[in-house]
Amino acid sequence: MKYYSLNNYLRDTFGEKVYKLSINAGFTCPNRDGTVGTRGCIFCSKGGSGEFAENPELSITEQIENAKQRVSGKIKSGKYIAYFQPFTNTYAPVEILREKFYEAINHKDIVALSIATRPDCLGNDVLSLLNELNKVKPVFVELGLQTIHEKSAKYIRRGYRLDVYDRAVTELKKTGINTVVHIILGLPGETKKDMLETVRYVCQSGIDGIKLQLLHVLKNTDLEKDYKAGKFKTLEFDEYIDIIKSCVDIIPENIVVHRLTGDGAKKDLTAPIWSADKKKVINAINKALGR
Repeated sequence: MKYYSLNNYLRDTFGEKVYKLSINAGFTCPNRDGTVGTRGCIFCSKGGSGEFAENPELSITEQIENAKQRVSGKIKSGKYIAYFQPFTNTYAPVEILREKFYEAINHKDIVALSIATRPDCLGNDVLSLLNELNKVKPVFVELGLQTIHEKSAKYIRRGYRLDVYDRAVTELKKTGINTVVHIILGLPGETKKDMLETVRYVCQSGIDGIKLQLLHVLKNTDLEKDYKAGKFKTLEFDEYIDIIKSCVDIIPENIVVHRLTGDGAKKDLTAPIWSADKKKVINAINKALGR
């Protein structure tokens, strides 16, 4: 089964292998500071999904250098993407965003920026800055949508409606920003049909890339409380492989598949335990897709 992988896209774009460095700019999230909510999304860890990111107390340049050392054995090209990962990375005054993003984009080894954020944190001043940065080096904006279904969105405490996502994609594409969307597979109460509806909708919304993420239940989250109370079950191994195969089948070949699974920190994982064996999961996915 053919799909356009991120690895192939990066090789086509930059001529060789490129590695993402996870940067922590020290931002928070409107779903935590009281603007939208205070408890965050129900699945989100205390680290804002950035457990593998660098120390936010260091400068952006220092974080890049540290991250380069961590992956020095995996890559020889010397080309990297600065990935602003934890929490919401456009949720700060634009002057602060400008300072941090330019420090990263001006680094000689950084070939692009990848910025994880929420669709409701893209004001006109932020969009203008992203457009400006995109003229220096490529910029990817990663939007955490997770699902198109309002019942699920309310349960996970996403904090914005689907039309906010639609507007965000429209505005990003006006400025030519490469737009990537995160989807979680296995949200409580969602059927395979529901998940495929989300994938299909997102692929028709004008995006450039997609990330498919298995729902992880992490320790010390509100999702863990519901899981331990028996309110839902996580996906089984074979079930997830089947869902991934069906998702890939409907993703157009021009949309880059950035991820087909994901792995949280093993020390924080409550369920599904099988997901901790990332190599096994990736091998099973590749076999199912005939790769």
